[in-house]
Amino acid sequence: MAIYAIGDIQGCYDPLLALLKKLDFDPNKDTLWLTGDLVNRGPSSLATLRFVKGLGDAAVTVLGNHDLHLLALAEKPSANRQRNRSALRAILDAPDADELLHWLRHRPLLHYDPSLNKVLVHAGILPKWSVKKAGRRAAEVEALLRGDDYQALFRGMYGNKPALWHGKLKGIKRYRYIVNVFTRMRMITRRGGLDLKTKGTPDMASEFSKPWFQVDHQRKDCEVVFGHWSALGYFRRHGVIGLDSGCVWGRCLTALRIDIPDAKPVTVRCHRR
Repeated sequence: MAIYAIGDIQGCYDPLLALLKKLDFDPNKDTLWLTGDLVNRGPSSLATLRFVKGLGDAAVTVLGNHDLHLLALAEKPSANRQRNRSALRAILDAPDADELLHWLRHRPLLHYDPSLNKVLVHAGILPKWSVKKAGRRAAEVEALLRGDDYQALFRGMYGNKPALWHGKLKGIKRYRYIVNVFTRMRMITRRGGLDLKTKGTPDMASEFSKPWFQVDHQRKDCEVVFGHWSALGYFRRHGVIGLDSGCVWGRCLTALRIDIPDAKPVTVRCHRR
């Protein structure tokens, strides 16, 4: 039995199959941890979504910002005007769209395995949150997504503010902040706020921001497996494992076995879209 973590797929179905073949992955005994962003930008989002869903308990995937965008697009009345231009059109128009979207909506924002002492998220964990506290914050949004009024999240999900967390945040502002932490965060400001505008490599940050995993009060209670940051590439230090190596941009798709120490990353080359 092996547990492999794989970075952002973004609809790159053929590289995913090639990587699983290279790993000799067996869904009857092995498990995949997927960092989210299963869909968008790549050529085969529908096939990717169907495949991962079909793996059942052999795949653990968290929600990424592109996955949430798909769910929001399916709920917005204006979405029909965008479908012809959207890389997600094949999913929205598929005969099993409702089933796929229902399954996706029930994926978590955070997955923690105490036996591995590792936690899986798409973008990261706020430095001042323990894993236990982060799990409670994630559960708030997950409960909303899985409830009858899940559309309420999509009506106010987009936006960069509030940038600072405080426990008195309520309603959609609170949900938006939590979603931004788990699915969009890269940089943290000196004041502890989310810098959602700065992208690129860590050395491109201003003197007022730094990567979330380099903040001084970063919790050290477990190792964090994440994706989202393609400019970072494969990255393992500071108690984190970054796995988004930019497959959709023509670089590679990366896997790492996470149930044994000192494993080396395994990659397959991808074609630029």
